[in-house]
This record gives sequence, structure tokens and C-alpha cells, in this order.
Amino acid sequence: MKDELKQQYKLRITSANKTQLVVILYEMFLQYMEEAKEAHEKEDVKAFKDAIRYARGCVKELMQSLNFEYEPAKELMQLYVYVNKELVQADVQNKTEPLKNSIMVMKGLWEAYSSISSMDQSPAVMENSQKVYAGLTYGRGNLVENLNQVGENRGFLV
Repeated sequence: MKDELKQQYKLRITSANKTQLVVILYEMFLQYMEEAKEAHEKEDVKAFKDAIRYARGCVKELMQSLNFEYEPAKELMQLYVYVNKELVQADVQNKTEPLKNSIMVMKGLWEAYSSISSMDQSPAVMENSQKVYAGLTYGRGNLVENLNQVGENRGFLV
């Protein structure tokens, strides 16, 4: 994943609520799947395996964040286990066919959580994070981001 995209995800994570964090994990998973397919086309085995490993990390995080007090958690766990199994199969066999099944499942879940996240009005998980304002000024050939409250707690409650 390119550094610019990583930075965008970091900024979104700092201002996201719980539902939005799940959506971000799905988006990261799908991004890693695209990178895995591209690496496989270029016959870059290391990049292919790395992308699958990162995608499995997203699935692992989704599995660990499930709350089994609610009904859909068991079904989601079964889907995540299936996706993880497909990723392992793709990794071991060095094939992209199992990735298609994983992408189909996760894309459907991403769509569902994206529609739910627009209704979730809960506050951000990181309450004391640094505020970033983009688009206020432009540098030569790039967008300048201004940070507010530099040095004040930096995301930590004191």
C-alpha cells in the first residue's frame, strides 16, 4: 500500500467511530486484494504473499472485534473463517481463484456496513486526537494539511 494511501487511512481512523472503523478494515482488505492480484499478474511472489498476509491481518482484526452478545456475530465469524481459509489456500497454492471468493464475501459485507455507518451517529473512538484540516492552503503541486493543537495531548488523555 502506498504511503499516501496509508496516511489517508490513518487520518480516517483517528476520526472514525466503531462502525466506520469496520468499514475502513473492509476497505483495507479490498485494497490488499487488489495489490495481491496485481502482484500475481507481475509474478511477484513476495508482494503477492505480503498482500495476502496484510489482508489476513484485517480479517484477524475483524474477528477479534466481534461482540458475541449480539446475534450476527456468530455468522460473521463463520464468514471470516471462510475468508481466512480462502486466503491461506491462495497463499499456499499461489493462485488468485480463492481470492475471488474472499473479495465477493468481503465486498458484500463492506456494502452492508457502509450503509449502516451513515446511520451511526456515535462519537469517534479516539476522542482526543489531533485535528487535521486539509484544503485550506495549497503548496506548489500538492495539498497542504494543517495540524491544530500540535503538542496538546496528541491523542492521549492526561
